[in-house]
Amino acid sequence: MNAEIQALESNHTWVLTELPPNKNAIGCRWVYKIKHRADSPTIFYAILVYVDDIVLTGNDLTEIKTITNLLDLTFKIKDLGDLKFFLGFEVSRTKAGINLCQRKYALDILRDTGMIGSKPVSTPNDYTTKLHQHSGSPLCDSDASSYRRLIGRLIYLTNTRPDITYAVQNLSQFVARPTTAHQQAASRILRYIKSSLGAGLIFPASNTLQLKAFSDSDWAGCLDTRRSITGYAVYLGSSLISWKSKKQATVSRSSSKAEYRAMASVVCELQWLTYLLQDFRVSFIQPSTLYCDNRSALHIAANPVFHERTKHIEIDCHIVREKAL
Repeated sequence: MNAEIQALESNHTWVLTELPPNKNAIGCRWVYKIKHRADSPTIFYAILVYVDDIVLTGNDLTEIKTITNLLDLTFKIKDLGDLKFFLGFEVSRTKAGINLCQRKYALDILRDTGMIGSKPVSTPNDYTTKLHQHSGSPLCDSDASSYRRLIGRLIYLTNTRPDITYAVQNLSQFVARPTTAHQQAASRILRYIKSSLGAGLIFPASNTLQLKAFSDSDWAGCLDTRRSITGYAVYLGSSLISWKSKKQATVSRSSSKAEYRAMASVVCELQWLTYLLQDFRVSFIQPSTLYCDNRSALHIAANPVFHERTKHIEIDCHIVREKAL
């Protein structure tokens, strides 16, 4: 501020004079604003830190080396080169793109549970049977603890295995009182994992920068609470970057409401991903696209005339309509 005032005075921007009678002076105010990229150079880098493990990326190799040397002077780090393994994630890079999987982590689960020699199956769960709290007989304390530990490890595996997300979510709601039926279903997931150990995510080197989301719900899918299950998948171009399977917080009296709630969840996810990708300097030319197979939910999102049909839907769900307009 002082430098600005001195510059104005040195350039004789004004001349001090007496205020005329019956006149009021116009006040002034200093407004501060952060000026991003004031030097215009366009270098970007990002640092991911987990305890004592660090992943560093950016668009300028020289800048990355400079930061690496600075970190080494301060913390004495060890540079392991290109990212290949991080917190159980295996990263392989080719000209076609990047492959992300947890093969070693999955193998460790199979060895620890004694399922390494089990017979593989083609699906993670039996879609003809729905589990509930009283399916089967209660497990003893030691088996129940093993079940809870296994579900926790499987939840971490879903970071690269969206194909088991629904099955794992279904079994995770029984950790308080697991039964033999739940344990048998968990074993089936392990048998499925054995049939697809190397499965994971592929991020192509060439891709379009548009967010696309697919939303769905299993109306009253929970047999114990009759709550619906939300499911969605978000793609950046052809790359799957976000997915979820989760039981809704309240009971929906219609399939339209359940589908609309699922749409609300994915809209919030799209909004968050938009902010995140903007921080990574990803610019969007086209708006995000949301796909849903329920026509009633689509009409509610697009047309506020459906007043009588939407009075029972909470205000926070109408974020779908707000973003669509």
